[in-house]
Amino acid sequence: MQRAERRTSVCPVAELPPGAMRRVEAPGTEAITVYNVDGEFHATADTCTHALASLAEGDLEGAEVSCPVHWARFDVRTGAALCFPATEDLRTYRVEVTDGMVSVLLDAEPADPNAADPSSGSAA
Repeated sequence: MQRAERRTSVCPVAELPPGAMRRVEAPGTEAITVYNVDGEFHATADTCTHALASLAEGDLEGAEVSCPVHWARFDVRTGAALCFPATEDLRTYRVEVTDGMVSVLLDAEPADPNAADPSSGSAA
């Protein structure tokens, strides 16, 4: 028997325009931040791996989010820590857009950040 994927709905696409991000609380998992980078949706753990601050309270410039505490930066497409003081990458999550609704797949393996998701038209 195949196990159903756990997912959480985030919002309609129109409520997360390019350059915006939103924190999501999902039962049984850490807080997640969802980002719209030029029409492509990405999701990472919300908590900075250095200062334990919410990245949703930081700044999103292109595909980089900055922590509001010590300005550590992360690539939201891959979760990679880009500068000191952060040295540990963020966990990433797959994102799907179905019928105009943005959702995060909680149990799925992160997708290849360089590959487009043909089912949603966005990279995860």
